[in-house]
Amino acid sequence: MAEYQPGQRWISDSEAELGLGTILMQEGRMLTVLYPATGETRQYAARNAPLTRVRFSPGDEITHFEGWKLTVREVDDVDGLLVYHGLDTKNQAVTLPETQLSNFIQFRLASDRLFAGQIDPLPWFGLRYRTLEFTSKQVQSSLWGLGGVRAQPIAHQLHIAREVADRIAPRVLLADEVGLGKTIEAGLVIHRQLLSGRANRVLILVPENLQHQWLVEMRRRFNLEVALFDAERFIESDASNPFEDAQLALVALEWLCEDEKAQDALFAAGWDLMVVDEAHHLVWQPEKASREYSLVEQLAEVIPGVLLLTATPEQLGQDSHFARLRLLDPNRFHDLEAFRAESASYKPVAEAVQELLDEGKLSAQARDAIGSFLGDESRELLDAADGGDADARARLVRELLDRHGTGRLLFRNTRAAVQGFPERELHPYPLPNPDEYMELPLGEHAELYPEVSYQGQADIEEDQRWWRFDPRVEWLIDTLKMLKKFKVLVICAHAETAMDLEDALRVRSGIPATVFHEGMSILERDRAAAYFADEEFGAQVLICSEIGSEGRNFQFAHHLVLFDLPAHPDLLEQRIGRLDRIGQKHKIQLHVPYMENSPQERLFQWYHQALNAFLATCPTGNALQHQFGSRLLPMLENADDGQWQTLIDEATAERKRLEGDLHAGRDRLLELNSGGAGEGEALVEAILEQDDQFALPMYMEQLFDAFGIDSEDHSDNALILRPSEKMLDASFPLGNDEGVTITYDRDLALSREDMQFLTWEHPMVQGGMDLVRSGSMGNTSVALIKNKALKPGTVLLELLYVSEVVAPRKLQLGRYLPPAALRCLLDGNGNDLAAKVSFDTLNDQLEAVPRASANKFVQAQRDALTPKIAAGEAKVSPRHVERVTEAKRRLAAELDEELARLTALQAVNPSVRDSELDALREQREQGLAMLDKAALRLEAIRVLVAG
Repeated sequence: MAEYQPGQRWISDSEAELGLGTILMQEGRMLTVLYPATGETRQYAARNAPLTRVRFSPGDEITHFEGWKLTVREVDDVDGLLVYHGLDTKNQAVTLPETQLSNFIQFRLASDRLFAGQIDPLPWFGLRYRTLEFTSKQVQSSLWGLGGVRAQPIAHQLHIAREVADRIAPRVLLADEVGLGKTIEAGLVIHRQLLSGRANRVLILVPENLQHQWLVEMRRRFNLEVALFDAERFIESDASNPFEDAQLALVALEWLCEDEKAQDALFAAGWDLMVVDEAHHLVWQPEKASREYSLVEQLAEVIPGVLLLTATPEQLGQDSHFARLRLLDPNRFHDLEAFRAESASYKPVAEAVQELLDEGKLSAQARDAIGSFLGDESRELLDAADGGDADARARLVRELLDRHGTGRLLFRNTRAAVQGFPERELHPYPLPNPDEYMELPLGEHAELYPEVSYQGQADIEEDQRWWRFDPRVEWLIDTLKMLKKFKVLVICAHAETAMDLEDALRVRSGIPATVFHEGMSILERDRAAAYFADEEFGAQVLICSEIGSEGRNFQFAHHLVLFDLPAHPDLLEQRIGRLDRIGQKHKIQLHVPYMENSPQERLFQWYHQALNAFLATCPTGNALQHQFGSRLLPMLENADDGQWQTLIDEATAERKRLEGDLHAGRDRLLELNSGGAGEGEALVEAILEQDDQFALPMYMEQLFDAFGIDSEDHSDNALILRPSEKMLDASFPLGNDEGVTITYDRDLALSREDMQFLTWEHPMVQGGMDLVRSGSMGNTSVALIKNKALKPGTVLLELLYVSEVVAPRKLQLGRYLPPAALRCLLDGNGNDLAAKVSFDTLNDQLEAVPRASANKFVQAQRDALTPKIAAGEAKVSPRHVERVTEAKRRLAAELDEELARLTALQAVNPSVRDSELDALREQREQGLAMLDKAALRLEAIRVLVAG
C-alpha cells in the first residue's frame, strides 16, 4: 500500500480534470484529499485509493502556483515530500517544493500522462484510434450531411441538396411541385451547410401556420434544435439581442412585420443563410410591394445565402416569378420587360430539348433553335447528338443547362418527371344529415364541422354527445371493422373532434385507437405515433386533428379517412400527403363520409368535380380558391342547384386551362437540371450501401462500453440505452437522463419516430466522438503482446500522430487534408514496423496489464522510452509532408477548375455572381496558406511488452 504524507501531490485516476490534489490527512483507513483548483474534497479508502503520485523527472517543465516555470534538473525526497531543483526562464537556479506546484496542472499530452502514471484501459486506445479513423472518413464523404437524415433517400432531393449546399452562399429558388419534398430539400441544405461550416447561423421565415410543421421536421428528421421566436419569447428574453442566442431561428413572418424592434434585432444579429417558405405569398408589383416582400428584400440584401421555397414559381404569372428571382439577384433581374423577352427566347430551346429526349433526334426547326442559342461552335456537337451519340447528347444538354437563364437559380421537379408516386382511389359515403344538426345556428363553417357547434352548446348530457347520433361515427366503426387487418389514419379539422372520436371508439366498439392533436406535447405525440406504428401490438387507427397532417410520415398505412374536409385545398393535399409519398407501395384508399344536403356535400363536390383534388395533386388549387373563394363560401350554405353547377363548371374549365398552361410551360431542360441526370440515383445507392454496413453499430458498442452506457434489446433492430452506475462522463449526449431507444435501421426509424435514428451525423454519435477527441481518453496504454516470434521482454512502442490543419471550417480544408491518425510502431532498434503490422493484426494479439504493474514498468523504462518517443515524429514526418503536398495540389486543381468553369459560364449566364468568384479565389489563397501551417501532433502512446 502507498505511503501518504500531508502535502504530497497526487492526481485522481477517475477525475483528472480536478487538477492536482494535496494530501490533507490519513486517519485510520480513510484518506482525505483536497483539490484546490476546483475547491473539491474527496475521501478514499487508503488501501485502494484511485490515485497516482505526481512525480516529475529531469527535463520536465513544471509550474509554480504563482505562475513562473522551472525546468527540472534534480529531484530530492525530503521526509516523503519531493523538492525540485532547476532553472527558471531566466536561467536562474531555483527550488520548488511539490507543495507549491500549480493546482491547475493537468496531464493531457500523451507523454505527460504516461509518465505521470495516467494509464488508460486497453480498449480505450483502440476506441481513440477508431474515432480518429472514422472522423477522417466522414469529413471526406460525399454523403456528409445527406445520409443521416430520417427520410427515405430520394434522388432529386439529394441532387438538389448537394448542388445547392456545396455552393458558397447559395441563392436559389426551390420550386418542386407539391409532395416532392421542398422542406426536406431545404433541411438537407441547412444540415449540410452547418456540418461543413459553410453556414453557422440560419434564419427560417415561414407563415405562422407552418411554424409547428417546420419545428417538427427540423427536430425529427435532421436533429436540428431550432429556436421558435414569437412576441412572448422575444419580450421575455434577458439577452440584449434575443436572436443572437440562437444558431437556428424559426420566425413567423406575420409577427416580424408587425414588430419593428424585432426587425431591428434580426438585422443586427447577422445570419449566413435565410430560408423563406411559401415565397409565392410575397406580393410584388413594379410600382409597389407588400411589407412582407419589402422586409424579405431588405434581409436578402444583407444575408449572403437565400433559399426561397414555393410550389408555384410561374403559375401566378411571370411578374410573380420575376419578383421571386429579383430577391435572389437584383442586379441580374432588374428589368421585368427584359426578363419577359429573355424567357420567351428559352421556350423554343426547351421545346427542342423535349423533342430530342422524346424522339431521339431533332427536326430542322429544333436544330435551328439550339444552334442559334449555342452558336456556330455547336454544329459538330449537334450533328453527333442528332446521329444517336449518347455522350454527345449528354454534353449538349449540359451546355444548354449551363446557359439556361435561371438554371443555376431555379430548381423545379414535377410529378410528371419524377416517378414513384402511388395511385389514389376515392370512396365517397353520402350519409343522412341528423335532425340535431339541422337545428344548429349558422356560423363560420358551422355546418362543415357541426359536431363542434353542437358540443359547444350548454347542458349537453353524456348520453346526448354528438358521437352518439352522428352517422359518420357508426359508419367509421363499421368501416374499421371491415379494415381490421389494415392500419387506418383518420384526420379531422379539430382536436375536440379527434378526442371525442377516440372516446366513441372506446365506448362503442373497443377498437384499439390512439389520438394525436396540438394539445399534446411532442413526446406524447411521439408515443401516439409509435403505438399506431407498432404492427403487432399497436393501435389499428390513429385519429389526428389538422395538425396530424403536418410534418409526419405515416407511409406504412394506405387507408385514409377524411372524417371532415378542410376549408382550403392546400390543407387537403397536406392530409393526403401523409400517405401519398414517393415509395408508397400501395394504392392510396381515400374514404370520405359526408352528410347529404349540407355544406359538407357541396365542399366534397367542389374538391372532387371542380378541383379534382382527391384523385390527383392539385397545383392549381390555391389559385382557384383565390379566384372563386368569394363566391364559393356563401354558396356552400345557400344556393340553388343551377347556380352551384355554374360555379362548378366555371372552376373546372379554369382548372383545365391552368393545368394546360402548366403542362405547356413544362421546361424539360429545367427538369433535367433539377433531377440531376443520374447523380441523385448514385447518391441514393451510396446511402443505402452505407446503411447496410456494420461499422457504426460496432463502433457505438465500443463507445457505450467505454462511457458506461448500458444497452439492452428493445425489439428487432432496436436497443434501449441507459446510463449505468459506472457512467464515466455525465455530459455524454444520451439525450435523456433516464434512457432512450435507438435504431440503426432507416425503415424502422421512419415508422417509429419515438426512436432515435443513429447515423454518423446524429448528435449522440458526434457528441460522443467529440468527447473522445477533445479529452485524454485512451491516449496512453500498456499491454502485453503474445507473439512467439518476439523474445520475452521485448518492448515495442506504438505512437499515434494526427496529421491535421487548424483552419476556419468555411474553408473546407477537411476535404483535402482530413485529420488522419498516422501510426508508428518502433521496435528495439528504432525501426518503424507500422507498414508491416496493421492496427487490427496487432490489436488481436494484446492482453491488458494491471494498472499498477503498467505504471511500475513505465517508470522503470522511462529513460529508454523518452528518446524513442522523441524519435517517432521523424519517422512519421515524411508521410505528413506527402499528405500536405497532395492536399495543396488537389485544392489548387479543384478550385482552379471551378473558377475556370464559372468564369466561362459567367460570359453566357449572368446568374454567376462576381461575389461567388471572389469567394472562390479567396478560399484558394487562404486555403493554401493554411495548409502550409499543417502540423503533426502526438495523439497517443501504447507501450507493448512481449510476454
